[in-house]
Amino acid sequence: MQPTRTLRIALPNKGSLAEPAATMLREAGYHQRGSQRELAALDAKNHVEFFYLRPRDIATYVGSGEIDLGITGWDLLQDAGVEAETLLKLGFGGSTFRYAARPGAVKELADLNGLRIATSFPGLVAAHLARHGHAATIIRLDGAVESSIRLGVADAIADVVETGSTLRAAGLEIVLDPIMESEAVLVRRPGDRDESVWPAVELLLRRLQGVLVARQYVMLAYDVEEAILDRATALTPGIESPTVSKLRREGWVAVQAMILRSEMHPIMDALYEVGARAILTTDIHACRL
Repeated sequence: MQPTRTLRIALPNKGSLAEPAATMLREAGYHQRGSQRELAALDAKNHVEFFYLRPRDIATYVGSGEIDLGITGWDLLQDAGVEAETLLKLGFGGSTFRYAARPGAVKELADLNGLRIATSFPGLVAAHLARHGHAATIIRLDGAVESSIRLGVADAIADVVETGSTLRAAGLEIVLDPIMESEAVLVRRPGDRDESVWPAVELLLRRLQGVLVARQYVMLAYDVEEAILDRATALTPGIESPTVSKLRREGWVAVQAMILRSEMHPIMDALYEVGARAILTTDIHACRL
């Protein structure tokens, strides 16, 4: 079934999520903009139009219904405080959101009561404190929040943390448990199933899921004697079962199976030990399972 109108999808126009989102969609077979100056890109073949928006605004557009779907960060979605639900986790843009303060200043969450907390995510921080029965003065800053304590603007900060090196350089330490773990997500308005575009939504989900699987797996191929085939295929059961083909060499077969990329080298080593040869792997660029 073909959609009866164009599916509208919002993508980050800049920032750490922008290029990974565009790359993933290209891998899924969708046309993307040719220049960062372009604000929209029409993919007529797939009945989709992409709009490149500020990452912080995407959840608002999706929640209002003006945009059908959006790719944004889970942290940005929570901070926006709008109604939108996750259709698919996309496996990139991973980050941890945490509090930081001068060494020894904060030992438990209650220590934040009444303090000034600088952050680019005021909604998320306020909601986190409220869930635990605490309150603080939230100061919204759009960047470089780690400088706010030294400049006397804040007593603590809440920010995305990767290695923590920037915070340590500013004389701060990470404190308390993480506020949240975040990654890029595909979102829509809750319960919104517009039949005029739903075929395009289902196609998008299948393709993105195919990309996610393709990134996790590789195709493994090897030759092995039939006498030890069972031992070899026990190491490579594949998704459903391995593909086994006769070789011209008497008593030998060729085997193909999908294996997790993270287990590739141990499996290749184990296959060699049992007697398999000509062992190789190839990337999977797309799949449908």
